[in-house]
Amino acid sequence: MSILKTDSEGAFEEWTIDREGMRNSLSRELVEELKQHVIRISHAEAGVRCVILTGAGEKAFCAGADLRERQDMSAADVREFLLNLRTLFLSMERSRVVFIAFLNGVALGGGTELALACDLRIAASHAQLGLTEVRLGIIPGGGGTQRLPRLVGAGKAKELIFCGRRVGAEEALRIGLIEGVGVLADARAMALSISENAPLALALAKQAIVQGADLPLEEALSLEFQMYQQTLKTEDRQEGLKAFAEKRPPRFVGR
Repeated sequence: MSILKTDSEGAFEEWTIDREGMRNSLSRELVEELKQHVIRISHAEAGVRCVILTGAGEKAFCAGADLRERQDMSAADVREFLLNLRTLFLSMERSRVVFIAFLNGVALGGGTELALACDLRIAASHAQLGLTEVRLGIIPGGGGTQRLPRLVGAGKAKELIFCGRRVGAEEALRIGLIEGVGVLADARAMALSISENAPLALALAKQAIVQGADLPLEEALSLEFQMYQQTLKTEDRQEGLKAFAEKRPPRFVGR
């Protein structure tokens, strides 16, 4: 039985981690399901432009790794789990699809790392985020030490990680960890707005941002220019211009 519920809403999908009794924690089965769904929607033929990822219930988006499962895992098992988690998060970042995390409750450890792998984050007012691993004698192992500084700056990331401190939604918004505080309807409105746009342009814009982030500025600008040049060859560009001239919504086809 699937523990990731998926619903389609036109050009965007909504994925719900359905482990409310386990605070939607990251099990090996869940990571594998997420990987397979990312593969499925990352092909242009799938027609998916945006995904909302959330958790069941109102208490937890994802409370991190499934510690009950972890108790029975060997060191080799843990290593394999972390490598699979890294593969999943990288596949989300490299996917042509835009991922929105709706944080319906706590997102701790791997839950925060899952949110960091998404492109955008909206949190319910009662949500809390935190990389709390040092309190368990470990460090973030799913990319938290690398993605968090890129989002909020090195100093703030060090403070949060070294203290193992949780932040509420308002503070998360203030430091740039999330893009908004709201309800699921707000995430759906954002997903709808994104999915109305040209799929190739979305994919290329995301690629330019993600790949350019670690490049020197001149190289990043060259990358952006290459991505822009690719849009000039598309039918969607012509449709966009025509729709603008005719004062009507464009009908993009992804070519």
